[in-house]
Amino acid sequence: MPANLPPQYSKAEEEYRKATGVSERIEKLREMFRLLPKHKGTEKLQSDLKQKISRAKDELEGAGAGVKKTGVSHKVPHDGAGQVVLVGAPNAGKSALLGALTHAKPEVAPYPFTTRAPYPGIMLWEDVPVQLVDLPPISPDFREPWVPSLIRSADAALLVADLSSDDVADETEAVLSGLAETHTELVGTLPFDNEDESLRHIKTLMVASKRDAEGADDRLEVIREWFSPRFPIIPISVELQEGLDDLRRSTYDLLGVFRVYTKVPGKPVDRTRPFTLPIGSTILDLAREIHRDLEQSLKFAKVWGTGVFEGQTVKRDHELHDGDVVELHV
Repeated sequence: MPANLPPQYSKAEEEYRKATGVSERIEKLREMFRLLPKHKGTEKLQSDLKQKISRAKDELEGAGAGVKKTGVSHKVPHDGAGQVVLVGAPNAGKSALLGALTHAKPEVAPYPFTTRAPYPGIMLWEDVPVQLVDLPPISPDFREPWVPSLIRSADAALLVADLSSDDVADETEAVLSGLAETHTELVGTLPFDNEDESLRHIKTLMVASKRDAEGADDRLEVIREWFSPRFPIIPISVELQEGLDDLRRSTYDLLGVFRVYTKVPGKPVDRTRPFTLPIGSTILDLAREIHRDLEQSLKFAKVWGTGVFEGQTVKRDHELHDGDVVELHV
């Protein structure tokens, strides 16, 4: 959390955590945004608040539609450290990529629109699980109406571009344009100066797939010239298993989180599944993540890791780092 937040902000944040209705949460989020000092140190927090407001408004609009909504809709519960959706044009290679990065077995075929429903799988980066969700393709002629909603609810996206297609730049631009029509914008860097609550920005990495295809290097240069100012680009080949390790790491980094391990006093560290928290989180944020009651009962903690000596006693506002081991005391 950035320093120098006013007491009124902390009070609004506490009321937001206690809010039970969607409308009340939106009201408190807007109040938090108004009270937040606007400077470079709060850029990420400003962006996070706007994303939360946008998601809550989507939730409210969905609930308000009730039984009047028609057609098919899909929801994929979030799992792991975060949810990352795979977005792209027909035959871009999304399903093959999902199969290569996870244990999921999606249907892979050389014809368009093989994927007609969301298909989730879990990717491991070291010991951290990250949820990937393959989505139906987007083309100028057709887009499943529920796809933008799923993208808007995700934590990040992989925009898959097909290096075997001579039209890869136009096809990828059509995906971005189609989503923009639904106020959904894929971006390499989240903005912090946009006041439009209806516009949802999704942090995105571009994956240049099928690097092994004939002519792929030339098309990759076109992709880099066209899109590198907007997105980081990682070329990969599922067929040759090239670039997948870099992609795993970069996908995890998209989420803006880090790992923390916990231990019970007098017992070994539990390394079976780390907690993941937003970068900048504190001891109190970890306690809240484990159980809401810990927020009130926590007295202090001991930390093994970055910037401390082994087992150092720290206060509740101590900022944590990747790989820290924490022992909470109530």
